[in-house]
Amino acid sequence: MSRYAAYAASLVLTLACLWLARIEPAWWWGAAIFGGLSALGTLDLLQRRSTLRRNYPILAHFRYGLEAIGPEMRQYFIQSDTAEVPFSREQRALVYQRAKGVNDVRPFGSLHDPYAVDYEWINHSLAPARIASADFRIVVGAGRAQPYAASVFNISAMSFGSLSAAAIRALNGGARQGGFYHDTGEGSISPYHREAGGDLVWEIGSGYFGCRNDDGSFSEERFAANARDPQVRMIEVKLSQGAKPGHGGVLPAAKVSPEIAATRGVPVGQDCVSPAAHAAFDSPRGLLAFVERLRNLSGGKPTGFKLAIGHPWEWFGIAKAMQETGIVPDFIVVDGAEGGTGAAPAEFIDHVGLPMHEALMLVHNTLVGLGLRDQVRVAAAGKIVSAFDIARTLAMGADWCNAARGYMFALGCIQSLSCHTDRCPTGIATQDPRRWGRLDVPDKATRVAAFHRNTLHALRDLLCAAGLQHPDQLGPEHILRRVSPTEVRSLGALYRFLAPGELLGGRLPEHAVFRNFWQVARSDAFAPPVNVGSARPGQGAW
Repeated sequence: MSRYAAYAASLVLTLACLWLARIEPAWWWGAAIFGGLSALGTLDLLQRRSTLRRNYPILAHFRYGLEAIGPEMRQYFIQSDTAEVPFSREQRALVYQRAKGVNDVRPFGSLHDPYAVDYEWINHSLAPARIASADFRIVVGAGRAQPYAASVFNISAMSFGSLSAAAIRALNGGARQGGFYHDTGEGSISPYHREAGGDLVWEIGSGYFGCRNDDGSFSEERFAANARDPQVRMIEVKLSQGAKPGHGGVLPAAKVSPEIAATRGVPVGQDCVSPAAHAAFDSPRGLLAFVERLRNLSGGKPTGFKLAIGHPWEWFGIAKAMQETGIVPDFIVVDGAEGGTGAAPAEFIDHVGLPMHEALMLVHNTLVGLGLRDQVRVAAAGKIVSAFDIARTLAMGADWCNAARGYMFALGCIQSLSCHTDRCPTGIATQDPRRWGRLDVPDKATRVAAFHRNTLHALRDLLCAAGLQHPDQLGPEHILRRVSPTEVRSLGALYRFLAPGELLGGRLPEHAVFRNFWQVARSDAFAPPVNVGSARPGQGAW
């Protein structure tokens, strides 16, 4: 009966305090405390939703309390500095230091084991380079009416609604100070995106927020009105995102405030639905026609799309459509499955979509194999916070990198993992003005700009050490990875990189994905090839 001991003791102590209170009034405090515990224990015994509470009245609540603070206890007292869950203390500290402009050097050697499998590094040169400026740029949309020189490190898509008004103001203010771009996310362009005047990439999702008719369909007139704003530098069609690829979303009616409704072009107080698929097109060819349509409506601004890679035949279908129609996007943003500022179902966060490294190399290789790589810029996003993260990503085929959570850390995010609760302790991922109202926008904007600037300075130092002059000189041979205690390979040796035009000669490369799906991919539909599913037991294999 020990499981009822706390309840029984509370009853006994309540009676004892009531008796003693007749002699000394101070005992009424004890009666109130133990009386409250007795009432809680009685409710535990009478309720029927929780067996644990019925079997362990009062005591069960101590378990719930400890369970609730478990993540914080592990993060602050148990986990090592290098444990990435999802970002390590070491990674967060680096961002905080660079955002605040304080000393970010490390003493006494690395915390990483250089003999551990998967340890990575960049080789240095005996003839280091000298680079005057760390303001590395990539021209997107060369030959278009309004090309854009993008920084190699920008703010990834995060919508107003998922982030607070103060966070959006600070991010865009930092982008303005640092001369890099701020992706709006699919929630459209809010007044808070416009205040500081920083460069914007307008993301058009399946809900067509900011450019939709009343029935949810795409509106050319509303799109053109926003797209021709000089602050909007590029247009990005969102096909899927790393956090929950293939999954739509619903902003509940209770959260659709007048501000959000005006920004997205939806009714106040009604569910705001972001469908899983676009209504403006239903095929690879249709996607490219839509990209061309937006490019023309925007006045010739660079236009592309963002996607998390899933079924390879769907991406191959898009690539074939580029080859067949001659319509190419100005850029493609590859979002890795490890991304995730927005809340998503556990299965989607953990087990849906291709990780960024493999996704990026598939896109890069396909464009190279078709001879289109010099016409299409490729960006990548997915757990990027340091200069080495940028260097490795560029070496694997990207032209520039985007980061979301890195810039959230620059705003002061402490990785409390409460983004989906509306109780963000730092006022970043919440719509509660009592919380976000305490976020100092000018100070955080300065930190965002400082994080960008100091990270690019570190990238410059890496390039100088490697004997290079610009990030676009980075290749897979510059990054080394330990694959066993006694073996080291460059990324160029570990992965198969296609030669220019290799997909045009009629002979498929020695690459399983291309051999299985390139020939059967269709440019007129996203439908799976007929041989998909034939690997079921008793039905053979691909």
